[in-house]
Amino acid sequence: MSAPVPRYGAGALADLAGSVLASLGVPGAAAVLDLPELPRACVLIVDGLGWELLRAHPEEAPFLASLPGGPLTAGFPSTTVTSLGSLGTAATPGEHGLLGVQVAVPGTGRLLNCLRWDGQVEPMEFQPVPTVYERAAADGVRTAYIGSPAFRRSSLTVATARGADYLGAVGLGQLVGRARTALREGDRAFVTVYHSDLDSTGHRFGCGSESWREQLRFVDLLAERLAAALPDGAALHVTADHGMVDPDERLDVDATPALTAGLALLGGDARARYAYAAGGAAADLLDAWREVLGDRCWVAGRDEAIAAGWFGTVGPGMAERIGDVVAVPFTGLALVASEREPWLESMVGMHGSLVPAELLVPLLTAART
Repeated sequence: MSAPVPRYGAGALADLAGSVLASLGVPGAAAVLDLPELPRACVLIVDGLGWELLRAHPEEAPFLASLPGGPLTAGFPSTTVTSLGSLGTAATPGEHGLLGVQVAVPGTGRLLNCLRWDGQVEPMEFQPVPTVYERAAADGVRTAYIGSPAFRRSSLTVATARGADYLGAVGLGQLVGRARTALREGDRAFVTVYHSDLDSTGHRFGCGSESWREQLRFVDLLAERLAAALPDGAALHVTADHGMVDPDERLDVDATPALTAGLALLGGDARARYAYAAGGAAADLLDAWREVLGDRCWVAGRDEAIAAGWFGTVGPGMAERIGDVVAVPFTGLALVASEREPWLESMVGMHGSLVPAELLVPLLTAART
């Protein structure tokens, strides 16, 4: 069974970002998706709202269920860092280089956690592609990014949203109110609203939980209120960064000698693993991971995964960030690591894989012409 490949250039999150620019008349932007050509656009990113999860819960999300649209693919890995990179740059993961939660910093022998970052890596150098907000602002578009104040000065925000006026908001009312104001400023406006509570609820309680379903009701209300707040000449595009599953099997890499022999670094995440080999051990490591995991994961060498198109176009210097081995569960398996990543022990919902439940995300649109 071959792995699905994200629809880069034909219906992926990077294409949404470029198409929003095109809809606003920004020169050089590719209109891959057929979006309304209006002077104001609001993109609502609901962290963790997979297409399959949304379709499975129409009663909890009646407003979203009423909107026209369909699925896009996230990039690979289907995780927040990578998807925010594509939504923020209109580039594939292989181009912007935010290739997962934990990736190797070439030449250093260490990993970078791209959610938490560290002071040794400059975000504008690690992610060098100009953002869509920089491109829009250079063309005179009012740009704003609305989310938690805690993320205002984070390195991930610098990497993915530089060029936008970051507006802190706590609670649904502030998200809507600040978006309403920003959308009315200037002759053209590009406003992004980011909401993370559905994802955090899924990680803690699972996407099959009652808590997750109740949180989805609030997401639906947020989308409905944003649509009601649109001024004339504005469109709301609702999307997500990934879906989610609740794995029912866990394999501890740290406790499996066959997987750690020749292993220098373990990166990625539980549903999209990067194994970095010690010097000269790459071939043996790939063989071992295939032997142990081949009936539950797609297991590929770095060059094989790149050639298959998992990362889209891969820019100069980016391939070295990817593991020598890439392991992607297609069953209900989570590749945890009790010593390296103890925080996974309490996590119920997970994501990162290429299976549709994690890879497919919605694109739903409401417009006021």
